[in-house]
Amino acid sequence: MTTTSTPPGLARFNGLEEPAALAALHEACASTAWARQLLTGRPYATADDLYTAGDAAMAELTGEDLAEAMAGHPPIGRPEPGDPASAREQRGMAGASAELKAEMLELNLAYQDRFGHVFLICATGRTGEQMRDAVKERIGNSPEQEQEIVRTELGKINRIRLARLVEED
Repeated sequence: MTTTSTPPGLARFNGLEEPAALAALHEACASTAWARQLLTGRPYATADDLYTAGDAAMAELTGEDLAEAMAGHPPIGRPEPGDPASAREQRGMAGASAELKAEMLELNLAYQDRFGHVFLICATGRTGEQMRDAVKERIGNSPEQEQEIVRTELGKINRIRLARLVEED
């Protein structure tokens, strides 16, 4: 019979005092409701259990909760100074041409005017051109369609960030 132990990073997360655990979750997602729901599920036996809880919490977020979560994300192409997660995730824009960066800025502003929030996409592994094409495609969506796409993209981002959290020793 084999027993699997909890990965060290997950064990560390499970053992954090509530304020520290809340801060760690807040780095993954700026939604207080999302973070609090994940806190109530501790301890997690496996990383998959944590990811499943994160997905379930994302599905339950209200429009206001989503807005709070999105407020924690800088525009594509303009990661916040001192925010290594956004810089890492938006790496595809780092080597973009000045023209592409200018076009992304213009598209970001148009998107924000239309929807009232930043353009949100799981940028990990995407090129600047792919992100530009996505904002061009999505700007024609209805606000309702876009809210559900944003919820999906946030879920992808959260999973990546939770994986980093539980893989750290």
